[in-house]
Amino acid sequence: MKFASSIKALAGGIALSALLSGAAFADPALIYDLGGKFDKSFNEAAYNGAEKWKADTGGNYLELELQNDAQREQALRRFASQGANPIVVMSFMWESVLAPLAAEFPDTNFVVIDAVVDAPNVQSILFDEHTGSFLVGALAAMKSETGTIGFVGGMDVPLIHKFYCGYAQGAKAVNPDIKLIENYTGTTPAAWNDPVTAGELATAASDAGADVIFAAAGGSGLGVLQTMADQGKYSIGVDSNQNYLHPGSVLTSMLKRVDNAVIEAFTNGADDATFKPGLTILGLDGDFVDYAVDENNQSLITPEDQAKLDELKGKIASGEIEVHDYTTDNNCPL
Repeated sequence: MKFASSIKALAGGIALSALLSGAAFADPALIYDLGGKFDKSFNEAAYNGAEKWKADTGGNYLELELQNDAQREQALRRFASQGANPIVVMSFMWESVLAPLAAEFPDTNFVVIDAVVDAPNVQSILFDEHTGSFLVGALAAMKSETGTIGFVGGMDVPLIHKFYCGYAQGAKAVNPDIKLIENYTGTTPAAWNDPVTAGELATAASDAGADVIFAAAGGSGLGVLQTMADQGKYSIGVDSNQNYLHPGSVLTSMLKRVDNAVIEAFTNGADDATFKPGLTILGLDGDFVDYAVDENNQSLITPEDQAKLDELKGKIASGEIEVHDYTTDNNCPL
């Protein structure tokens, strides 16, 4: 088993070297995080943004799907040394790797999504996931007939607790007595790509009475959506619009517009005159987080539901409702 793992790791390293070797390039680059480019969630949102930028501009971009954490430094160093600019990387897992590499390549611009790296050539992009999660939590409480709803997160980290805390706060704003069942698929990066475990957690929550479950788990969340569809109950997707996966069962999706962030990074990141180093926070303003309504779920959400959600959105925007951000205060006040 150890020998097979070593061969797999070696093969991954050879494939990475082959992909990144060759002539120098000046195109932007995108490194997807663990879970796969086509996870139908976080990574795929980034891919969709890169593809839209390519279609709109006629430009080209470089991309890489990580197979393990050990590839991070090698991938970033190769892209930077061969002239890619800007380089966009996904997830909080990049903080320790990006900081020293950014200093080593001061003429390369980097964009990191879901992490903060303090360097003059790094733009750090965070999202107000808690506000979008508040809205879908409110909708879950509106639609629950049992008074019990669930949450299945991916990796048990503060970022995903940020989703849960907002979700729970939104649900309790509608029904103070609602019961919430909270679970996570794991404590390592493998938690993002484990739909079997996520489905089992959804089954357990459903058996305990949950008739709506929010999946904030990357590729693992597909197991939640499938399980709830099989049981004739509701799920809530995340990051990308996942309504189409199970029409009539996916109540809505909490949109995190990583696609738009990638488009903006590719468009402005290569030119120091338009590059925006420092911290950028994206949220309800500009629709960078929202809930999705389309032909796949519009029959599930009444005009009255939408009016209530719009009212809540307005109160968040005005400051009348303050949604707790777990990543700044690790104490969910519920």
